Amino acid sequence: MKQCVYLIDEFTERLGRLLAWLIPLMMLGTAAVVIMRYGFGQGMTALQESVTYLHGTVFMLGAAYTLKHGGHVRVDIFYHRFSPRIKAWVDSIGSIVFLLPLCGLILITSWDFTANAWLIREASVEPGGLPFVYLLKSLLPLMAINLALQGVAELLRNTMILVGTEAETRAD
Repeated sequence: MKQCVYLIDEFTERLGRLLAWLIPLMMLGTAAVVIMRYGFGQGMTALQESVTYLHGTVFMLGAAYTLKHGGHVRVDIFYHRFSPRIKAWVDSIGSIVFLLPLCGLILITSWDFTANAWLIREASVEPGGLPFVYLLKSLLPLMAINLALQGVAELLRNTMILVGTEAETRAD
């Protein structure tokens, strides 16, 4: 079980660090769009859409990295006072009742949506836009799979805490 958690965590960590390199590209793209539009009066639809694609990629595929590092929003009125064991119970129940079913729902509902986009090789409706909308839509099921995978790692980690086979700390 520990090896499985390690492998998932390692994958999530590497993907998250790789995705972080897209943020400077997104910033440069945004700056270029602004300079072109307001400095030269020229719009660049493909460049503007590429910023949206980068943002979508970072947001959707970075969700698992954020989960791994405890960065998702939670109602923390009581949680921060809980012992590690009670936190493990709360997190486990949250994963089983909310996270994993939500990932399953997103995967199921986005599958045909994404498959249809691939079938027609959906492209931007904007003149000069990118011809890769089908790739952008692929982020939906990929996010669900990636987030569910990290959710399983978190659930296994919490299970190890609850059965006493793991130190009661997060391995960030």
